[in-house]
Amino acid sequence: MSVRKYPLIHTALRTTMTLALCISLLAVPLSAHASELTNKTAAGSQTASSPVIHPVQYEGSSLAVGENRLLSRKDIAQEWDDLDPDYLPDKAIEAVKTLLTKQDFEDLFPYRLGSKEWFKVAEGKEYFKADQSDYFSYDNLLNAVAEVSNIKIKISTRVGTPAQEIYRLDKEAKVETLVLRSDDFNSPANKIKPIDTIIVDCGTFLKEGFKKDRKRELAAFLANLSHETGGGWATAPGGPLKWGLFWNENIAGRTGVNMDAFVNPASAKLFPGTAGKRYYGRGPIMLSWNFNYGLFSSIIYGDKSVLLNNPEIVAADGKIGYMTAILFWMTPQAPKPSAHDVMVGRWKPNAQEKQLGLNSPGFGITIMVLNGLETNLGETEGSPVQRRAGHYRDITKRMGIDISSEKVDTLNMKPFES
Repeated sequence: MSVRKYPLIHTALRTTMTLALCISLLAVPLSAHASELTNKTAAGSQTASSPVIHPVQYEGSSLAVGENRLLSRKDIAQEWDDLDPDYLPDKAIEAVKTLLTKQDFEDLFPYRLGSKEWFKVAEGKEYFKADQSDYFSYDNLLNAVAEVSNIKIKISTRVGTPAQEIYRLDKEAKVETLVLRSDDFNSPANKIKPIDTIIVDCGTFLKEGFKKDRKRELAAFLANLSHETGGGWATAPGGPLKWGLFWNENIAGRTGVNMDAFVNPASAKLFPGTAGKRYYGRGPIMLSWNFNYGLFSSIIYGDKSVLLNNPEIVAADGKIGYMTAILFWMTPQAPKPSAHDVMVGRWKPNAQEKQLGLNSPGFGITIMVLNGLETNLGETEGSPVQRRAGHYRDITKRMGIDISSEKVDTLNMKPFES
């Protein structure tokens, strides 16, 4: 299982305009203002003195972190690129059902956590829980997709810096919440820098592109999660691929072998860890560290304290677990695109990415997006890519999708570079 080691607030959510799902430039670069004034001065050389250029102050939101604002439809249209009816929650559940039936899902993952087969295997083991729910159930997936479809995320970044503001929009309530502001966002040095903004409509998950692409996206999503949570081995009953979605907690963290609280000092001011709580890997993507729990809590609930005070929710509630995975899947992580954009064909590699071998959009690129440590790996025995690709082949076969021309490994690929 891979562990997320870097704060989304600085590394994973730093964005560039080319990776945006939807971009609106909130400010004209200072160089443009300066050039305009210089030209006017040259044209009006009869003036006695040159004008004084005062730096423009871009202050971002007037909200305090955690504060809400009720928006009008006009506000939403102007500031959030409006609400597309195709991406509202009422269509989300049907989108999943159209791509993969409940029976097919359960056939693919018979040993998923809390299933009938899981109980047979787990009984008598140290990890057995008599009251374990069907954590990775089809219904939890449906409900998570519906909940996420009600969220838009806006990320505003000071050009040339990691300083950010991050907002969430509850589409149904029409309420905007500022969920994060970097301490130095409005520092004297940063305040005069323009702001680049991207908007991620989480309702586009599984709803963009040809039906084949939407099936491939769901397959890629589930395949990567299955690897992160897999419990199978070479001689496992039914084969190792039947054991995807078996775990939802980091074993060392759950058992106490590793008692680290996973609180990063650099982010403790923004997302303070709660005394006695530990932020080890939980959920389908093994959400780790205080900053990720705090940020995902802010996006899901509009309140960072929910998961900081109760990190156990991620492992107890399958719907919330799936939501953290979908949000991670949908969000660009500069210099990396979102896995969603890769699978639906929106991402196009630039010249630098092509030189790194990142020139074949498809499942292999999603591996590099989710875990750049699995670089230059083929489907060889013992390779993590073997299992990821195996799950992808298994799921797409069930869906009736031909992926024979798609690059599904990371051979000859190097990590994305900023």
